[in-house]
Amino acid sequence: MTPQTKRRVYLREATIALLLARLAVRFLPSARLLEWSARPVRNVHRFGTEDAEWVAWAIDHAATKRGMNALCLPRALAAQAMLRHRGIASRLCLGIARNENQVSAHAWIEIGERKLTGGDEAGRFTPLAAFGGAKT
Repeated sequence: MTPQTKRRVYLREATIALLLARLAVRFLPSARLLEWSARPVRNVHRFGTEDAEWVAWAIDHAATKRGMNALCLPRALAAQAMLRHRGIASRLCLGIARNENQVSAHAWIEIGERKLTGGDEAGRFTPLAAFGGAKT
């Protein structure tokens, strides 16, 4: 597959995954979402580093498209779904941070110790919970 074709395929899948994740966040109970997120990967593909990078790239690009406006939780859910589809175990992490009178929440994806989607901002958040694959 040429890089241009691969790019189109990943972007198309990311757009669909983000739309479904946004609908799920809006209409499904959070317990159901987190239960789904905690499910283990069926067929583990341990050497999917390149695929994981493509997934992160596609989610970040599709989420910033006009009209998408996807926040961190739908991005993390969509990325985890795409990674699971490729047999790559990942953890959906939820964290909070306090700034003066405000409390902020954030969701990101980790593979082993590496932070993938949403990981740039994750450093300032205190992790509360993680759902999904074991540390590798």
